[in-house]
Amino acid sequence: MARIPENEIERLKNEVSVERLVESSGVTLKKSGKNFLGKCPFHDDAEPSLVVTSSKNLWHCFACQIGGGPIDWVIKMHGVSFRHAVELLKSDLPLTASRAVKDGTVRKLPPPVVFDADDASLRLQVVGYYHETLKTAPEALAYLKSRGLDHPELIDTFKLGFANRTLGLRLPHKNRVAGSQIRARLQKTGLLRDTGHEYFNGSLVVPVFDESGNVTEIYGRKITGKLRDGTPKHLYLPKECRAASRGVWNLAALAASREIILTEALIDAMTFWCAGYRNVTSSYGTSGFTDDHIAAFKKYGTQRVLIAYDRDAGGDGAVPDLVEKLTAAGIECFRIQFPKGMDANEYAVKVLPAAKSLGVAIRKAVWLGKSLPPARTGGKAPEREIEIREAHAPQAKQDAPLEAMPATMSVDTGSLADVPARIDSVSPLGLT
Repeated sequence: MARIPENEIERLKNEVSVERLVESSGVTLKKSGKNFLGKCPFHDDAEPSLVVTSSKNLWHCFACQIGGGPIDWVIKMHGVSFRHAVELLKSDLPLTASRAVKDGTVRKLPPPVVFDADDASLRLQVVGYYHETLKTAPEALAYLKSRGLDHPELIDTFKLGFANRTLGLRLPHKNRVAGSQIRARLQKTGLLRDTGHEYFNGSLVVPVFDESGNVTEIYGRKITGKLRDGTPKHLYLPKECRAASRGVWNLAALAASREIILTEALIDAMTFWCAGYRNVTSSYGTSGFTDDHIAAFKKYGTQRVLIAYDRDAGGDGAVPDLVEKLTAAGIECFRIQFPKGMDANEYAVKVLPAAKSLGVAIRKAVWLGKSLPPARTGGKAPEREIEIREAHAPQAKQDAPLEAMPATMSVDTGSLADVPARIDSVSPLGLT
């Protein structure tokens, strides 16, 4: 499950005033030396037995023999879980209560969904909630940075999100009619499990949108450690909950370029995108190249695909079938080959700068056709030059071949001086 970062817990313990929390709960405090005294709301207190020590931001009841900090007070006063108490304190909602609650069932956090919305809107609203959650989730942001995906535009462009088990805290309790109904609908759309837990809990969430802005698929990548044995790191919506079409990630790329980089995983596709190669989309795993991809390629006139699958048994094994499908659709195929055992993200993170190392890999893409490579001009077979269009800049050609990648996997940035740091599209044969 997604853990609450220790620094967030410590921040709440230090910044949220216990004295103010206790007073907002209806307890009258009176100064007594360095402390404050009041009647404990957790038992029938005839004489003040509740002590608040403001200097340490702690409370203690000598009769109940319980105490703690601000989080402990909210747990005891409102009858909620530790995580729920943290979310309440983070939300800055007024935490007033006339009496202590043994086990609260009335949610204080505002729901992120409209209960009478249709299924498509409901899924979109949850994706929006996850998107906002990611922006304030240190562990998720740290994960993106560790994978080289901390591009300032990535999160908002693709509405990336993070599921951290807080969605249920904002829904009516399951023993209430409204809570039971909305949870059943979220199960139907694949966002909650039958147990009531979030399907993508602990995952970076990557939604796939169609041209109308509807969510057609969701990819979840577990980012928390200490997973139980057998827990999958990669999740997609359950088959029975998917739309008729799973769709294609980053349709804007297909509309903008006739040449597309096709990765095995969405993390790899985002790696190319962050490095400036925006003409990229992804399969949904080695067996996740679908009819939707072929249909989209045909619709947008894709002429060439640079396959950037993992250089492992799974990736290598999937390529022949993929090439057969693409060539049957009249699409030329090249393969971007990473060092054995590596995928695009691992390669880009280890061989810096990513824009240039990926540029080398693209330039050395191998032709997968049965005949000679397509002619560039006058029927002459092309060398491994690529035509690169820098972002928001006029098109510029590079005719000099780049040097081969050294075995040490370091990049001679001097020999790559002509490769721009930001690239919109890359084309061995000059397609845009």
